Amino acid sequence: IFIVHKSNGIDNCFDNKGYITLGTSKDTSEFVCDNLLFYWQTELQWVYPTAGCMLLLCDGGGSNACLHHIVKHDLHKLSKLLEINILVAHYPAYCSKWNPIEHKLFSHLHRAWKEAVFNDIQIVKKLALETSTTTGLTVKVNINNKNYQTGRKVSDDFMDNINNFITFDDQIPKCNYLISQN
Repeated sequence: IFIVHKSNGIDNCFDNKGYITLGTSKDTSEFVCDNLLFYWQTELQWVYPTAGCMLLLCDGGGSNACLHHIVKHDLHKLSKLLEINILVAHYPAYCSKWNPIEHKLFSHLHRAWKEAVFNDIQIVKKLALETSTTTGLTVKVNINNKNYQTGRKVSDDFMDNINNFITFDDQIPKCNYLISQN
């Protein structure tokens, strides 16, 4: 289980490890997917070599908003690239405080960053890397310098075929869906 936060953090629920990416561009769905790909290729694929599905618990707004089709488009591309399915569960608007990543990772990062002056991204990275807890939380940090474009749109072809690779939940289809790798 990986929990994704719109601030581009990943919480590996089974290992007590957090992964965050500090960006120098825009917070977009492409940025989120690039960061998931980076941590999958550098860390997580070795921990979960037989994984067939990844669960993403996402906030309802921001770069991974449940109503934006570009998020589904980018996650579908990621699913195909990783050759695993992605199960997405979005928290409703204003409910991110219930996302476990807030308590397991970001509360500790906020404490580490308290009263720090962020005049250099390396300071943010250093303080995040030093973040730990008595229960063994460790944090890995990556800086992503790629420039991301905002306002991207999905093609009509994607929208016409969306039901071929995304299965929407019967109860809450706008928030919960399975993205197939094929």
